Amino acid sequence: MSPKFSDSPWVLAIRPKTLPAAIAPVLIGTAMAFGDGLFHAPSALACLAAALCIQIGTNLANDYFDFKKGADTAERQGPVRVTQAGLIKPEIVLAAAIAFFVLSALASVYLIERAGFWIFVIASASIISGVLYTAGPKPLGYLGLGDLFVFIFFGPVAVAGTYYVQGLEMDPAVIVAGLAPGFLSAAILAVNNLRDIDTDRRAGKLTLAVRFGRSFAMSEYLFCIMAAVLTPYAVYLITDDHQGIAAASLTGFWAISSVKAAFTHLDGAGLNKVLASTGRLLLLYSVLFSLGWVLCSR
Repeated sequence: MSPKFSDSPWVLAIRPKTLPAAIAPVLIGTAMAFGDGLFHAPSALACLAAALCIQIGTNLANDYFDFKKGADTAERQGPVRVTQAGLIKPEIVLAAAIAFFVLSALASVYLIERAGFWIFVIASASIISGVLYTAGPKPLGYLGLGDLFVFIFFGPVAVAGTYYVQGLEMDPAVIVAGLAPGFLSAAILAVNNLRDIDTDRRAGKLTLAVRFGRSFAMSEYLFCIMAAVLTPYAVYLITDDHQGIAAASLTGFWAISSVKAAFTHLDGAGLNKVLASTGRLLLLYSVLFSLGWVLCSR
């Protein structure tokens, strides 16, 4: 029997189940621009390319540096990490991470030329944060700052940046709308850190789960889900329009099983399923919100 495509070392290294964190905010920002009559296809595609390259580059850098720092060991309960498992040589994984960050920077050049200095700031900060998440003497993820940076850069910054490069203007509702993908991306990270709490603690990786314990990580997950589900109503209070975005809150019903599992299945296999289902939840939320915004635009 031939091996599955999903078992390819490079597919494992890229971590497809995490990519909704890059796709969702771009989709929401683009839908809001479209609904407001500001859609610009080349900018939307460049944003998507840049976001995906940053996410993949961060995943590859995480694979390399977590192995080098001793956070990824044979005892880890999560999906296979290619560097630790010896599937791809460490130097090749690092080179691939650098290549994806460079590709993200190249995709950002067009956006900077179109939208100016602030997009340069956003693009630079996003790439640097992706590198420093696990690299350097004091990586963000090892200091417990990963959740905050994921929330900011995969939430309000990504949604607002996507909208701005298309319309060259900003609406406060766009920034508020960006809270939801930020919360859901942070929820994905909370599950990841809950699963890895024991190996992270031994490696000195002081995630919020390690700092404050399992109960905190589970509560963080629940809070992030609830906050995301309520975000459409905050957006509606600002716009008094686009009632259809309330459909995105229906994802809260689908999230019930994931929340229950996060509180009851503390083994690696169970939490891996929660992580995957939360990624799907993020993608579903972004589709429902985007459809609601576009279909209910005046």
